[in-house]
Amino acid sequence: MFGPWQTIWTWHRRLASDGTWDRILERLLTIADAAGILDWVVSVDSTIVRAHQHATNIARHTGGPIELHEFANRTA
Repeated sequence: MFGPWQTIWTWHRRLASDGTWDRILERLLTIADAAGILDWVVSVDSTIVRAHQHATNIARHTGGPIELHEFANRTA
């Protein structure tokens, strides 16, 4: 439909690096503001994102062989 993704990515990167997208957005905002159809209300999302228990780097004591070996050494 649009061609290889590499072509689209290269085209987008060029437009972003030379400021074309910034100029387009600025022009659209100017037109919409002049027409009175732009609402400058800001909304903040306070969604909580939880990580899976295995995504942390906190040591967990599972009672596996290493933990049991360490426990045996402490009690001896």
